[in-house]
Amino acid sequence: MVKVDVHINYVHAQWSSRWVFVLAATGSAVGLGNIWKFPYMVGQGGGGAFVLVYLVCVVLIGIPIMMSEVLLGRRARRSPVNTMRILAHDEGASPAWQFVGWLGMATGFLILSFYSVVAGWTLAYVFRTAGGVFALQNPERIKALFGVFVTDPHTVLAWHTLFMVMTTIIVARGVQAGLEKAVKFMMPVLFILLLALVFYSMGSGGFDAAFKFLFKTDFSKLTPVVILGAMGQAFFSLSLGMGAILIYGSYLPQQSSIAGSTIMIVSADTVVALLAGLAVFPIVFANGLEPASGPSLIFETLPIAFGQMPGGVFWGTLFFVLLVFAAWTSAISLIEPAVAWLTETRGLGRMLSAVLTGGFAWLLGILTIMSFSDWAFSFRFLGVAKTNGFFDIFDLVTTNITLPLGGILIALFAGWKIQREHSREELQLRSHAGFQIWLFVTRFVSPVLVGMLLLYLLFGQYFNA
Repeated sequence: MVKVDVHINYVHAQWSSRWVFVLAATGSAVGLGNIWKFPYMVGQGGGGAFVLVYLVCVVLIGIPIMMSEVLLGRRARRSPVNTMRILAHDEGASPAWQFVGWLGMATGFLILSFYSVVAGWTLAYVFRTAGGVFALQNPERIKALFGVFVTDPHTVLAWHTLFMVMTTIIVARGVQAGLEKAVKFMMPVLFILLLALVFYSMGSGGFDAAFKFLFKTDFSKLTPVVILGAMGQAFFSLSLGMGAILIYGSYLPQQSSIAGSTIMIVSADTVVALLAGLAVFPIVFANGLEPASGPSLIFETLPIAFGQMPGGVFWGTLFFVLLVFAAWTSAISLIEPAVAWLTETRGLGRMLSAVLTGGFAWLLGILTIMSFSDWAFSFRFLGVAKTNGFFDIFDLVTTNITLPLGGILIALFAGWKIQREHSREELQLRSHAGFQIWLFVTRFVSPVLVGMLLLYLLFGQYFNA
């Protein structure tokens, strides 16, 4: 094939091994949502029945689309935008397919802007918990403390700034000296912290209730809404459609198995989410708290428990340190696609690219910060009232539109536009039947299921009414 100027002559470093890629991609997938959202959804969706539906959705959505993202990334070995531009040219497809790269990169950047603010809250709560701020406080006081904190823009800005600086420093150091060293340290620490919390929770007095909450199979709770929730969790929990897996895949060594790596990432992500449930919900039940409190579980409900229990300062601090590591590993994957694009396309050094990207994300994050104070405004999204201005807008646009749309387009491009011999060569599947199954699911099943999810996210409340 003749190479033309559509190809960007920039060579990125690679992961030193497949295991590092698995750690990095797992770190991208494991974020703040895994710690509370997945366990909560399992408990409310029928326990083991929800897990079963989730695993089916992982097989039909998560694994095929993740394999597709890694395939595309490794074949072009460029940032998401340049990957789609190069592959569209090489496969004789329309140049408009590069829009998928722009969509993923913009989505990741937008998520990073508000994700960093929430991660800053988590970072602040490490020090608040360690300082005994919540010790022996009543629920009303703890809720009030959180309300005062998030509506203080100067304090939240300081923590947002600190977290973004932490993220930028790692990414600025490069693939092997920065990203790889970070995930090789942070992911084992995350697992150790999580297992320590599970071990502690086993003696909290609420472990049996939590285990039943998470794993007791109740198929009567599997309504269409719950099934769509499992479908959405299978998609969103794996960091699909935002360019993170695609750029990490571009650093994957050529001899590494894409299918094997994907299965390990999906398995690790699911195990972490379930362990998080076994760490959090025994504490919730032992203290008579509400397991269905959603996002406030982290910053309002759990501090009540940590403030009352023996050793609560230590274990509460450990819990928020765990959250910081989970947020940190996700944040570096969100910033990486834009940094890679700047180094490839604009010829900027890695340090400057990271500082510029982190700086713009930090600046955009100010809109989220002010959404809880002076710039708060209410609006309605498809008939649903929202009160936190730009924060809600960013969250709704990415979750309900750009992420699932990106997932659909990636599946369609990998399944229909990449020539079979090229995808078979890149996937390196030993079995012809295995390749045919991947191709069929990627072409027909995954886009349809994610399309159903997209329609539900946009218009589901009308059907529920």
